[in-house]
Amino acid sequence: MTEDNATPCCGSAAPGPEEPSWFAHMLGHCLDYARESHAHGRPIVGIMCEYTPRELILAAGAVPVCLCGGSAETIPAAEQHLPANLCPLIKSTYGFSVLKSNPFLEMAPLIVAETTCDGKKKMYERLGERYPMYVLELPQKPLRASGLRSWEEELQRFKAELETRFSVSITDERLREAIGVMNTERRLRRALAELMKRDRPPLTGRQLLALKSSISGIPAELEALETTLATLGAREGPPEYGERVRVLMTGVPMVQGAEWVLELVEQRGGLVVCLESCTGVKPILDDVREDAPNPVAALAEKYYLLPCSVMSPNEDRLALLRRLARDYRADCIVDLVWQACLTYDVESYAIKRLAEDELRLPFLHIGTDYSVADSARVEVRVDALFESVRPLGRSARGARPGAAGPAGETAQ
Repeated sequence: MTEDNATPCCGSAAPGPEEPSWFAHMLGHCLDYARESHAHGRPIVGIMCEYTPRELILAAGAVPVCLCGGSAETIPAAEQHLPANLCPLIKSTYGFSVLKSNPFLEMAPLIVAETTCDGKKKMYERLGERYPMYVLELPQKPLRASGLRSWEEELQRFKAELETRFSVSITDERLREAIGVMNTERRLRRALAELMKRDRPPLTGRQLLALKSSISGIPAELEALETTLATLGAREGPPEYGERVRVLMTGVPMVQGAEWVLELVEQRGGLVVCLESCTGVKPILDDVREDAPNPVAALAEKYYLLPCSVMSPNEDRLALLRRLARDYRADCIVDLVWQACLTYDVESYAIKRLAEDELRLPFLHIGTDYSVADSARVEVRVDALFESVRPLGRSARGARPGAAGPAGETAQ
């Protein structure tokens, strides 16, 4: 299989013309790396969620690859087995398994999943009929100390599973080395994201999203991130970037092939200065303590505190959005929710109240799926949102006067 028809997974394959060649051909590089690793006896481990610590997989000598599907083309195959009114990310991911069109999935002797939403959990049962699965049991009460203890115990069990399955010993030294690799990746991606705080960022939100690899820990990827940061850090964006509406985007992940809403927002005059979701800044804001006496406990603490909508209560997401709206001087907030993603859909009302009542920012909820057939309707809503932003003026970003406009109306 060539790069051109390789499967979409977490990351992005549509970089801008000025982005470095490694990311312009990221998917092909990842596929080459996975094949070479597989040929040399390194296991390929598929992952489905940011709650899965890549550090444990790297410390086991394996290659962590994100398998989340972003293609609408695989959904009809999935709907032979799954209900149509299910999240498109779940259906797309499963559809690749039905079609056997994901080379990463076909190489993997193990897929690691997690108990986040109910739809994914039930899909994993079907996927487990075809592939070896390990499902992490994620506690969902972040305010309870017992939840963190339970999560640490679960990661210890996962560590033991990797050691047994791949006949390796995951020592503290190997684990700290893997933590260092992932901290480096997080630091570089975080520094790139912080470039968007400028009045005239040197890239768009879509281009920033493209600087995310399907595989973590590839030395060439880390070098490319370093080079990109040095190049873009010395560059100022075009004057028109300073005139665009600064958008804080939150909600569901946008994996490769499913970025059309972000692209539409920027085509209509917005600049997505911050993407809060788990394909954005959420998983890279905090590092893992490399000097922790118990590295597994350090991993548990970092990953358990991710403010996903499956957590209840999820006040940390609101706190994070307050911080991001201030730091990135957002003009408005756009909340993207895929069809049938019930946890994010229910939380959207809390985000609307935060935006309009507390932050005094215009707000737009977009409920849609992977099909661009919905683009005309979404375009109208985005235009209305931006019209409500512009009369507020551009002199006091982050401290907007007056109440949010009518674009807070939900796009359904």
